Amino acid sequence: MHISSQALPLAGFRVVDYSHFLAGPYLSRCLAALGAEVIKVERPTEGDAGRHHAYFVGDYSGYFLQQNMGKKGLCINLRDPRGLELMHKLTDTADVFVENYRPGALKKLGLGYDELAARNPGLVYCSISAYGHTGPDSHRAGFGLIAEAKSGIMAMVGNPGEAPPLLRVSLGDMYTGIHGVAAICAALLGRVKSGKGQHIDLSLYDCLVSIHDYAVQCYTMSGGKDIPVQTGHDMPQSTLYGVFTASDGHLVIAAQVDDAWKRFALLAGGEAFAADVRFHTSAGRNTHRLEILPVVRAWTTTRTVQHCLAALDAIDVPCAKVQNIDEVLADPQIIARGMVVEQDHPVLGKIRMPNLPFRFSGCDTSPTCVAPDMGQHNREIAASLGFTADAIDAMVRDGVLYRPEPDA
Repeated sequence: MHISSQALPLAGFRVVDYSHFLAGPYLSRCLAALGAEVIKVERPTEGDAGRHHAYFVGDYSGYFLQQNMGKKGLCINLRDPRGLELMHKLTDTADVFVENYRPGALKKLGLGYDELAARNPGLVYCSISAYGHTGPDSHRAGFGLIAEAKSGIMAMVGNPGEAPPLLRVSLGDMYTGIHGVAAICAALLGRVKSGKGQHIDLSLYDCLVSIHDYAVQCYTMSGGKDIPVQTGHDMPQSTLYGVFTASDGHLVIAAQVDDAWKRFALLAGGEAFAADVRFHTSAGRNTHRLEILPVVRAWTTTRTVQHCLAALDAIDVPCAKVQNIDEVLADPQIIARGMVVEQDHPVLGKIRMPNLPFRFSGCDTSPTCVAPDMGQHNREIAASLGFTADAIDAMVRDGVLYRPEPDA
């Protein structure tokens, strides 16, 4: 695809990323990919907790490298007045401030929204927390796992009667992070007319409750009678739509639409099965689901995954193999879409990371640099804010600006 020389959408915007682990760093990684200058601020001496999260190669965390590519690194002691002064000068120049600490924690440091907005009225300040800044649980700590359990999502996953499984992807953090991207972009657009920034208060719990596409209205519109529960490998309210076992693996089939169902029924069950008018509507298929599933399973279990996929593709019924991650990375579609990026790391050499899904006709959002080492850009950033060389040297000497010593 031809990419023109059009500027990236957020070019010229400065983001101060004072967040850790996942939701905030993912959000700011997205802003960096969209062209913003993102300065990742960490605390001495451990830095972002994500630096200590597997998978490791040597001393480097792939988790951290993935979520912090494209950023500059600043590591400062905010409890020293010089560190707080530097941070205030930095936020005075910023368009966006991102944090994901427990509500009230940054106010104690002198970095709450009211204080920063008084200095910089145009600042868009985005807070991410487990429960948000209001409500009876706002003081409580939490992670994506907590939100996934409380949101009702986990209760619908897995086999009936068994403990729900872990989702194995950080749905709460990533979904909240991308909501933060949308909210920040909207606030920046609104600032064009108002001239003012604002505080965005995002909750992992809120975001996961909002993701429900069916369960909430199922309950409310039934007068509280219907509560979606675990159903295992298919959806009783959307027959036929589920996971099926083949002779050598698993596949998904989506034949819930009437026309697709009729084509699939003829393939899997023959003319009499396809002609059964009880199955010609969604309501009928749901009612007679337990008659349909054995026929489908008999068809898939006697064939390989590839045989099933070829037959389904031939009649235009949506389907896919349940792929392991090695198959995903080798998938020609993923390769063609550039969803795995290769970067040159100064220590690790070539590393491969998941790309972001942004595709613009006029610009390229491919990452331009690897995640920064802790405090990598301390001197550069301090100098850009007007600190003299002597002042910077003193802050480095006193540990106000911190950068770990390289291993001997």
